[in-house]
Amino acid sequence: MVKVRFVGACALGAIVLGSFGLGDRSAAQDVDPAELVKDIHAIFGEHHARAVHAKGVVLEANFEPTDEARQLSKAAAFAGKLQATVRLSNTTGIPDIPDSDPNASPHGLAIKFVMGDGSVMDVVTHSFNGFPAATAADFGQFLKAAAASGSGAAKPTPIEKYLQSHPEAVPFLTKQSPPPESFATTTYFGVNAFGFVDASGKKTTVRYRFVPEAGQKYLDAAATASKGPNYLIDEIAERVAKAPVVFSWFAQIAQPDDKSDDPSTPWPEDRQLVKLGTLTITGMAADQEGLSKDLLFLPNNVPDGIEVVDPMIDVRGAAYPISFSERQ
Repeated sequence: MVKVRFVGACALGAIVLGSFGLGDRSAAQDVDPAELVKDIHAIFGEHHARAVHAKGVVLEANFEPTDEARQLSKAAAFAGKLQATVRLSNTTGIPDIPDSDPNASPHGLAIKFVMGDGSVMDVVTHSFNGFPAATAADFGQFLKAAAASGSGAAKPTPIEKYLQSHPEAVPFLTKQSPPPESFATTTYFGVNAFGFVDASGKKTTVRYRFVPEAGQKYLDAAATASKGPNYLIDEIAERVAKAPVVFSWFAQIAQPDDKSDDPSTPWPEDRQLVKLGTLTITGMAADQEGLSKDLLFLPNNVPDGIEVVDPMIDVRGAAYPISFSERQ
């Protein structure tokens, strides 16, 4: 039997409002985003904050696209250099979760790009290549099982039963990376697939990946134990004050048999990665409290030239505003 930690199930962190799964687009009508948000609150409590990724930090950034990005997509996001706002975060809906807590993973990287005409594009990613459910119905079951699996739950707990019948969830709950040295030393993945449409109308199915220039660096148990509760937020502030923090944004290109509508299934690592550009984080945002409250990242907020492929993106787009309204 798989053993998992409760309350995070290690990673309820990009789960709601991070990545919903849906079997097909018509099934979206059978999924109540408000119910999913309610189930998350049953796990983490109601804190009048984000339902997940409640603890985070906001930074200023810019983005320089590549010629390869312009060849893949006609989107205005790749037409030239853009300004951006970045939010780095811990998972869970607990605003004061210690950064060193294993349940703070996967960490989040959300980006709001501002294009030349003032319109915006949002990207939402997390630091794990995968998701614990293939459909919205399964995801709802997963949340309810996690909420019912507290310390007093009889064995096997509901979440253990869920994992027995949904083995695709096991990697997400058992294979998270150790706490990173920094928000700047872990790779972030876009769980969902998008379609990039070029000037001729050709569509390429992709998933996003943000790779840190600083490399992937994680803490061992002794180093983790020595860290304070806000070490990631403190460290990124110190790091970016000394030099910009840089990520390369890649598109992982799907092959015909790769599932574009199942977020629980990562694509093979031998799939081509095309660099879309360079995200450079230049400094801390001035109004941390105001921006953390007011920023809303909508994963289906994309320009012409980028299309929703994975139907779960639309469910996410419906759920995020619910959480947003609750923290106002």
